[in-house]
Amino acid sequence: MKNEQLKNFLLLLSLGLCWGPSFLFIKVAIEHIPPITLTFLRITIGAIILYTILEIRHTKLPKFGKCWKHFTIMAFFSSAIPFSLFGFGEKYVDSSLAAVINGSTPLFTIIIAHLATENDRLNTNKIIGSIIGFFGLILLIFPSLTNSNSSFLGVLCVTTASICYSIAFIYSKKYIQGFKPLVVPTAQLIMSAIILLPTSLILENPFEINYVSLPSILCVFALGILGSAIAFIIYYKLLNDTSASYTSMVNYITPIFGAILGYMVLDENLGWNGVIGAIFIIFGVMISNNIIKKKYITKWI
Repeated sequence: MKNEQLKNFLLLLSLGLCWGPSFLFIKVAIEHIPPITLTFLRITIGAIILYTILEIRHTKLPKFGKCWKHFTIMAFFSSAIPFSLFGFGEKYVDSSLAAVINGSTPLFTIIIAHLATENDRLNTNKIIGSIIGFFGLILLIFPSLTNSNSSFLGVLCVTTASICYSIAFIYSKKYIQGFKPLVVPTAQLIMSAIILLPTSLILENPFEINYVSLPSILCVFALGILGSAIAFIIYYKLLNDTSASYTSMVNYITPIFGAILGYMVLDENLGWNGVIGAIFIIFGVMISNNIIKKKYITKWI
């Protein structure tokens, strides 16, 4: 049992290492590549890699049927919409702030799970943790309400992306089970690419892009290989072996890497509200997931 717990923890850490740098890569890439086009490119790279692995393993995708409806819904909520929203959001907010706001995903997961499932209901820990976590989220958002509309738009995009992730965690655990390894992430990324190609062509006309820097190109490939292909292999492995709530705890890890990289590479500064807000969010999520036990909470209260 302990070996299984250690394996799951290492998978969770690996997923955080894959997604943590993504906020930095997005921030660099969107300097020259529009958000939807960027999302299409990273997802297409990931889909090609995973499909190639399936072919090498002689594993076939399922025939078109009801399962492809589920793959399409997952494509919207797990990649197409949130990846694009992070691209839009990071045009107006720092990558480190986007990473920290993404840390609120487990809080949304807890609330949506209560509404959508029968075996993952709210309890005292989850209610207290959610209140603390949302207080932290308010601390993060408050300065953007007083500074400028564009900053608030960026925060709104990133927060909505986090809610999409929460929906995806629960939907996948509820409806997408029993497939061979790599089938689900491959199918999901293929459907995402199909959705995003016409959207990109209509809304952004990427053929009019005149110049793309080498760092932007490298970041696209990093997002495709690390943040899409490898990340989704680990993501679905974790979802299959654990729960939606456990998998969503990767968002303890991604804000740490995202904030550190934003500070080290882009010289970003979260500010006092960002640091304190992040602490409240992580603290709230830890209480909600029973990492901090109820007896300690009652002592503090």
